[in-house]
Amino acid sequence: MSVQTTERVGLQNAQQLRTKTLPTWSPWAVAAAALVVSFVLVYLTSWGGAVLTGVVAAVLFVLFLGIAATVVEGSRSARNRMATTLIYGAFLLALAPLISVAWTLISKGTTRLDGNFFGTSMNNIGAFDEKGGAYHAIIGTLEQAGIATLITVPLGILGAIYIVEYGRGFLANAIRFFVDVMTGIPSIVSGLFILSFWVFTVTPLFNNGQARYSGFAAALSLSVLMLPTVVRSTEEMLRLVPSALREGAYALGVARWKTIVSIVLPTAGPGIVTGVMLAVARAAGETAPVLLVAGGLSSINFNVFSGNQSSLSLYVFEQAGVASEFAPGRAWTAALTLVVLVLVLTVAAKLLARRNKLAR
Repeated sequence: MSVQTTERVGLQNAQQLRTKTLPTWSPWAVAAAALVVSFVLVYLTSWGGAVLTGVVAAVLFVLFLGIAATVVEGSRSARNRMATTLIYGAFLLALAPLISVAWTLISKGTTRLDGNFFGTSMNNIGAFDEKGGAYHAIIGTLEQAGIATLITVPLGILGAIYIVEYGRGFLANAIRFFVDVMTGIPSIVSGLFILSFWVFTVTPLFNNGQARYSGFAAALSLSVLMLPTVVRSTEEMLRLVPSALREGAYALGVARWKTIVSIVLPTAGPGIVTGVMLAVARAAGETAPVLLVAGGLSSINFNVFSGNQSSLSLYVFEQAGVASEFAPGRAWTAALTLVVLVLVLTVAAKLLARRNKLAR
């Protein structure tokens, strides 16, 4: 067989193995066709609005693309294309609520982004007053969340270290069980617990028999909510640290406690920080505990241990129920402020966590 004949046979075999594929512009054409058909069937017939038109168009897009791929590429490639389309669709569907919330917050929360909102409180502000801000609520949120973090983070990390590094048997299993139970506790229950224990039992001992509401009581209530999240997230991060790191330190004669402090915790640091910030975000957005044990206040109170105190989440709740045309703008701006505050704290904590040597 000559060389030319061999090349001709090889070319024929390659052409037989080459499969047909849809052009790169075909998904866009199918999407346009699906949108046009959905617009005619749903929107022009007044059967539904823009949302239903989009849903029907998405379903038709998957069907049309599957049919086109089956005809041109075959059933196997068609199933692959449909599966890929469904995965991308699920991603966009999950992303849509986040984008919607962010757009709503930004569009409605910028109405009161001014110095008066961040520099004044609601003291002596009536229903017909355009001014009034959330300075007192911002102070309350920072103090309450800060104290709750100072209480919860050491306890949560130490509890997780005991479960992973030292705990064996009944006690470790009991701690893990009660942490899991506490994870599902409603926020109102933690508020009622601190109300009955701290406000009605402890504070009368130091105030001539009178119960006192305070921001510190709100911080205690928030710490009850934060603790299980910190413990569980820290536990999972510590379990992800390779055993070889611990064994290498032990082989060099490093003590167990020093291995945990110098090797295990820095390695798991970024994950621990993420868990802590998730707990802080949940605590900063709670309303019921603050309402129960701090009472709320329209004026500024820097003393977290004495007197009523407000928070941004409680401020949003109060403004949403006020019969005033200016209240919704304050509520949306306070909600945007709370989200930005949590975002800034999360980014700052992440940047600080990257500074340790083992996390680089």
